[in-house]
Amino acid sequence: MTRPSPGALIGALLGIVISVTQTPALATTQSGKDESARANALFDDIFDRRVQRDPVLQTYQGIKDDYDKWNDLSEAAQAKEQEHVRQDLESLRSIDTSQLDTATLLSYRLMERELQEQIADYKWRHHSYPVNQMRGEHAQIPAFLINQHQVSSIEDAQAYISRLNGVAVRLAQVIEQLEIREELGIIAPDFVLPHVLRTSRNVLRGAPFEEGEPSTLLADFSAKVEALEISDAERAGLLRDAELALINSVQAGYLALIKAVEKLQKQATHDAGVWKFPNGEAFYSNRLQHNTTTDLTATEIHEIGLQEVARIHDEMRAIRDQVGFKGDLKSFMDFMRRDEQFYYPSTDEGRELYLQRVNAVLADMDSRLDELFLVRPQAELIVKAVEPFRERAAGKAFYQRPAADGSRPGTYYANLYDMSMMPTYQLEALAYHEGLPGHHMQIAIKQELEDLPKFRRYGGVTAYSEGWGLYSELLPKEIGLYQDPYSDFGRLAMELWRAVRLVVDTGMHAMKWTREEAIAYYFENTPNAKIDAVKMVERHAVMPGQATAYKIGMIKILELRERARKALAEDFDIREFHDVVLRQAAVPMDVLEEQVEAYIDAKQRATAKAK
Repeated sequence: MTRPSPGALIGALLGIVISVTQTPALATTQSGKDESARANALFDDIFDRRVQRDPVLQTYQGIKDDYDKWNDLSEAAQAKEQEHVRQDLESLRSIDTSQLDTATLLSYRLMERELQEQIADYKWRHHSYPVNQMRGEHAQIPAFLINQHQVSSIEDAQAYISRLNGVAVRLAQVIEQLEIREELGIIAPDFVLPHVLRTSRNVLRGAPFEEGEPSTLLADFSAKVEALEISDAERAGLLRDAELALINSVQAGYLALIKAVEKLQKQATHDAGVWKFPNGEAFYSNRLQHNTTTDLTATEIHEIGLQEVARIHDEMRAIRDQVGFKGDLKSFMDFMRRDEQFYYPSTDEGRELYLQRVNAVLADMDSRLDELFLVRPQAELIVKAVEPFRERAAGKAFYQRPAADGSRPGTYYANLYDMSMMPTYQLEALAYHEGLPGHHMQIAIKQELEDLPKFRRYGGVTAYSEGWGLYSELLPKEIGLYQDPYSDFGRLAMELWRAVRLVVDTGMHAMKWTREEAIAYYFENTPNAKIDAVKMVERHAVMPGQATAYKIGMIKILELRERARKALAEDFDIREFHDVVLRQAAVPMDVLEEQVEAYIDAKQRATAKAK
């Protein structure tokens, strides 16, 4: 995919927005220009120094300065990083904000907010589970080495080996974090830790840990080294060193972690919510504010969820009637859950058919983007199945951003471990959410906005990005896609899933619902498979508040779009609206509201002037 220039219309409009919202006198003074330039240089300096301190983040950015290292996870390193953040905030406040142009002032506000939140949230740093089924070094280490650590030279291969040799220390630091939380009584629920044990043991399956096929990491390293144009002796030496590192460091580190997790498993309870944490109620309120960027309480979010569930159920009943199904909604959901016509077989052929169809859906959507957008991402998008070593624990689908330097495409991962979790009637909506016009569209464009500071191009706001992803499931329907009513039901099923999240997340963490009560609510109110419900409830348990961002973010985007449509009437252009949303990168929802209001005002002024 290529990205054309935005065009004269939007360029003129953006110029109008700036002239409306900034102070003209400051925009034209040399001191204002100098201070804005100084501020933007500081934004990038703060970001660059953050990257320089983090070898893992460097690799994500395509930087190989510390390609042989891991970042430090210790308590001392966390305290040191916090001091860096405080110093950065102090440096930021040396800027004279009265001299900044509008775009730079917005960046200032966003960076100040980000740094302030990091400082305020430091007290909650132990209110988490360092390893769980969704994230953690036990799974991140192999995933990172496989997907991020590229090998294009002997030096890159040696850096890979150095990282293997650093695994034991890295996992020892994870164990230290587990022990700190153990003292605080913050131990993952008993239904979470078996996932960690299984994934960790999977890493140690195969050669050189045991006889048989190469292990996941050895297979990856071998394939990367095989592609190098080097001598057989050099290749053999690299493979020997890698095997030694796997045995002496990787195996030792994982065995120690497994032992530590087994110990915690004996102490774990079945309690699912963070209400059990010290100051759990305050922590959960913090998570809701952080993830939704609103002041909505748990009770308010719970009620919004109930209302949305009822609305979507009504729309599903309309589709039930359209296809002529005889029975109530629950029976229709059960039919959609069980009927074989909606599932590819759990075979290699079935999985390949699924991926082929996803690619076809995305190609079709790509051909329609100009109807909705003035800008396209430059980065390529590919579709892959989740790797076997982590597929049982991973979510059903997720997106990995492209490398900043273009060396790695954006990737939509589909979890095809259990095809009963991937009904074909949800295939379109899932592809739109993760790929186009969803996460790939938003995240790739964000990284390519070279006029924005780096922290905005590479940072994220959950309510914005996931709200956009869910909004992107609806958008194709508005241009005539989802022709199959069952696929439209799938779209509704996925929106319903996010509405139920509002109910269940707050139910578990604020109202003390049990795991079983939460699973039952999902299963009784959605057409998804039971295993879907189980995995989602377990996700709620380890990522409190995160799942509320999707629906709250989507609701806000739709609210702002409708506000713009009503205010502008026949002058409303959905492509311009999307440009306003996408070309400021990820922002909190209150800031997005400001941007849309400025767009509406500028458009109205331009129309009035033209008359």
